[in-house]
Amino acid sequence: MNGGTVRRAALGTAIAVGSVGAVAGGLMSLIMTQSRSARRVVELRSPILGPPTGDGVYGDFPGRPINVALLGDSSAVGVGVDSTNETPGVLIVSALSELAARPVNFTRLAWIGAESRGLDIQVSLALDETPDLDLAIIMIGANDVTSRTRPSVSVRFLSQAVTRLRETGCEVVVATCPDLGTIRPVRQPLRFIARRWSRQLAALQTVAVVKAGGRTVSLGAILGPTFDREPSMFSADEFHPSAEGYAAAAAVLLPTSAAALGLWPEAGERRDRAFGKERVTSVEHAAHRAAVRAGTEVSQADADAPVSSGWARLRRRRPLAMVEAEDCIKTDSPEEASHR
Repeated sequence: MNGGTVRRAALGTAIAVGSVGAVAGGLMSLIMTQSRSARRVVELRSPILGPPTGDGVYGDFPGRPINVALLGDSSAVGVGVDSTNETPGVLIVSALSELAARPVNFTRLAWIGAESRGLDIQVSLALDETPDLDLAIIMIGANDVTSRTRPSVSVRFLSQAVTRLRETGCEVVVATCPDLGTIRPVRQPLRFIARRWSRQLAALQTVAVVKAGGRTVSLGAILGPTFDREPSMFSADEFHPSAEGYAAAAAVLLPTSAAALGLWPEAGERRDRAFGKERVTSVEHAAHRAAVRAGTEVSQADADAPVSSGWARLRRRRPLAMVEAEDCIKTDSPEEASHR
């Protein structure tokens, strides 16, 4: 190869590399522009305040109330609906009360815009307010993705929160990061990236939570293709779920929440027959499967095994029809309920 050929080859390579760099730079610029645009649209349309907390006792039954706290972000708050009775927390605890035939004392500590780093404060508030907490439900992850927080950082905060709760004897159910690729203001190629990041975080959340002794339920697919096909699942801001969307999320969280409290039959009854084969596998494999499969629960393979055993149980429980919103009625204070 003579000198001229070498120079032409080098020039061609430089042009090719430069072209690839230009395309990559242009793509990144487009993604950043789309991201800013989507955030502006959502911020303009989203309500500043969510519905009332709904704190109180649900269920007109005798006995000591079951203490349940809901932690997390705007999805736990119920942003997008006006009625407290349409929020996921109130829907879940009203149904839990019916299943247990006991009152449920509910407290919502979630706030709009919360990221995983804020869970430490929420856990402290929950334990200060209700030291004998029976169940904590956590809905978190979307804001970690939109703020581009490193997944390892987000997961560390979540793991610490679950560990603190489990050390008190509280059961923990985590709804993992929803699929942000379905958000209507988000366009391609940002949509593809948002979906990938959401699933990656959901899988990592699952591994961390199960190893810390909690259970997870994947919302990615529940708030994913169904929402993509059904615009009615979104509220007016096209980011948060509508009442119908929150009911769908609550319906898949309820069975796992009930099972964590020992209220769900583990075998033998029709309502617990799995959609697919229940299996024990590595927690990493279970997390990957759950991230792309609707309403999948991942928990410790054996309740008596060390939480760090690395094995997990993968299953899909059959959702129950949720109670009607108008039936979610607060009864009295925790003190009055406990003295019935």
